[in-house]
Amino acid sequence: MKILKKIIEKEYAYVDKTLLIKEFWKGGADVILAPRPRRFGKTLNLSMLKYFFEKTNQNNAKIFENTNVWNDPELRAVQGQYPVIFLTFKDIRANSWESAQAGFADIISEEYKRLLHCIKVEKIGVYDIDIFNRIATNQASEQELIKSLQFLSRILYEQTGKKAIILIDEYDAPIINAYLRGYYQQMIDFVRNLLSKALKSNFLLEKAFLTGITRIAKEDIFSGLNHFSVHTVLDTKYSDKFGFTQEEVDQLLTNYDLMDKKDEIKSWYDGYVFGNTNIYNPWSLLQCIESDGICKTYWANTSGNELVKNIITNNSNEVIKKELELLLQNNILENKKIDINITLPDLANKDQEPWSFLLFTGYLAATSHIVIDEDYYYTLAIPNTEIIKLYRELVLQALNAIISFEKLRKLMEAFIAGDRKAVEQCLQGFITDTCSSHDVAKNDLERNVHMFVLGLLAGLSNRYLVQSNRESGDGQYDIMLKPKKPQDPGILIEFKRATKDDSEALAVLSQEALKQIKDFDYAAQMRIEGYHGSILCYGIAVCGKHLVVAMETI
Repeated sequence: MKILKKIIEKEYAYVDKTLLIKEFWKGGADVILAPRPRRFGKTLNLSMLKYFFEKTNQNNAKIFENTNVWNDPELRAVQGQYPVIFLTFKDIRANSWESAQAGFADIISEEYKRLLHCIKVEKIGVYDIDIFNRIATNQASEQELIKSLQFLSRILYEQTGKKAIILIDEYDAPIINAYLRGYYQQMIDFVRNLLSKALKSNFLLEKAFLTGITRIAKEDIFSGLNHFSVHTVLDTKYSDKFGFTQEEVDQLLTNYDLMDKKDEIKSWYDGYVFGNTNIYNPWSLLQCIESDGICKTYWANTSGNELVKNIITNNSNEVIKKELELLLQNNILENKKIDINITLPDLANKDQEPWSFLLFTGYLAATSHIVIDEDYYYTLAIPNTEIIKLYRELVLQALNAIISFEKLRKLMEAFIAGDRKAVEQCLQGFITDTCSSHDVAKNDLERNVHMFVLGLLAGLSNRYLVQSNRESGDGQYDIMLKPKKPQDPGILIEFKRATKDDSEALAVLSQEALKQIKDFDYAAQMRIEGYHGSILCYGIAVCGKHLVVAMETI
């Protein structure tokens, strides 16, 4: 990993996070796990640790001479004094366990060969040389792979007299991929054994630092580890070491003459809270600076959305759906208990709340908390404009996976054009083709179709403010689309549930929905906010997989 060295030597923009080295070295724990969202500087920080501690033929001290860590004489004394094993699992994204195991073998083999700079092969014991060669030449058995990091630590100690520092980046990336691809248990068993040998049964380990997105602990990957410490986004330790603080951002914007865009950039990329520290998304901020201050969703173009998309759109619990809807409207969720011991299989349970995973992956921020009976309950919010847009796009992408884009475009155009017949035909087609009988369960037909339509209309967020279940006039509307441009019509939608599947009854009920919009003056809020154009009102009556749409302009 030459990331840090390249940044320093070529004088690229660099935010000094070297005090992470001090926290790591002087902290009491031997093994540290620091889960953070993707693109928040995990790989760069591990690269920094590697360059600081690793003893090589080159003198890397000059990289750190003008950084904060160099002010500590105790740390200067240990710079470049240890063998370092550095692995990243981020690219193990195979479709089968066999291919994933081959990926581990490749990565470990490459690290064995990289460390030949401090290993004299001729001095390896006669009983160890065959094992070493098999691992280094990618011919190791599964059991030899499981023991490979522990084995390498011993070889390094015998030849250098120093215990090894082990750094593992994105330890959970292959686990998440295995969950999505259907070989989760095989992956969990392997990673548990590999890390247990390397971090628990390894008496020749000096220290270890692992990064990832989640702490996957209920599967006992880290069970029994002595001096093991986890620091999530909820903890204060390391809170300012991943991502940028306001002070760091102000300095960057000053250096690049972008302080005039500070407020806009803050609304787009600020809003994360790690421990008690307010944090910017570093990836998006740097991309924005490189683009001369143009704000857009840079983070959306990075990898890792698949699992989050599944969580957002596949949960069938009605309470959770309601809360996901509130987030879609950029509201907050209060008093949510966060489980740091997240398990991926539990996410398939319709009653499993997704908030922990969405928080740790960076799609939510914990803005405050209260303590009730020694349990912590958090206020959660979408952190910034970038994630609001990404959140809506993920909902739309998931729907597009089962609905053709052309059909979706026609539906949105029909709503805006006031084409009642086309709206009815499109919605009927979507419900018939994509909604299971469970999705339109009889105990809450109106609610399910409401949620379905709201998800479809998320695609109009560039032209409309999409809101749901808000007070206006003398009541509470179902869906309101407030136009962002005066030339677009306003849209109000009200749903009604029929007790029997009868076309005439549905038609009558759809007219009652229209009457409710007018009688309760649901358009009042748009008028108060200064919109004076026409408003398209839709009354939608549903029963099972059938519906009737009525429309009137006011």
